[in-house]
Amino acid sequence: MMKACLKVPLLLFSIVAISACTSLPKQLDSTNPELVTDYALWKAAPEKNNELRLGGVIAKVTNLKSSTRVEVVNLISDFTGKPDLNKEPTGRFVVYLDGFVDPVALTEGRLITVLGSSNGTEVGEVGEFSYTFPTMTATAYHLWRVEQRVIMDDFGRSIYPCVGLYCAYHRVGPSQGRVIKEVQ
Repeated sequence: MMKACLKVPLLLFSIVAISACTSLPKQLDSTNPELVTDYALWKAAPEKNNELRLGGVIAKVTNLKSSTRVEVVNLISDFTGKPDLNKEPTGRFVVYLDGFVDPVALTEGRLITVLGSSNGTEVGEVGEFSYTFPTMTATAYHLWRVEQRVIMDDFGRSIYPCVGLYCAYHRVGPSQGRVIKEVQ
């Protein structure tokens, strides 16, 4: 009986702790049941006045007279709004932000997720290629950072010399490792 009583609070605590780590940023939350998060679905009918939440990599930033134009290379986003670095880009779109936003904050190559409304299309260029961009007007956005960590895979011979109560691990031979990139 006592063990069962301890399991329930532990389970509830675990659920709350896990959900706190994997939630959508508040500014990207929407109560609209018709929210579009699929780029292909939006690109098929950009003239519809849909509410959108899309993400990707910033390709270009241009400050206009009363707004900031951001060209984004779309990446599929997960349920937390984070663009997935392991997926291939699915196209490009343009976001208009009200007022001046410093291009230093919106640097090229940075990850962004935007909440806003569809605004039709515009024709532009990617290099010398003519491209029709679906456009949106942003109501909110979130900038993500990519964190890298190195994981070492230690295989091969190793020596554990002990002096008294202290044992040190010494590697003999080459080590292998890998870099893990995570969106935070």
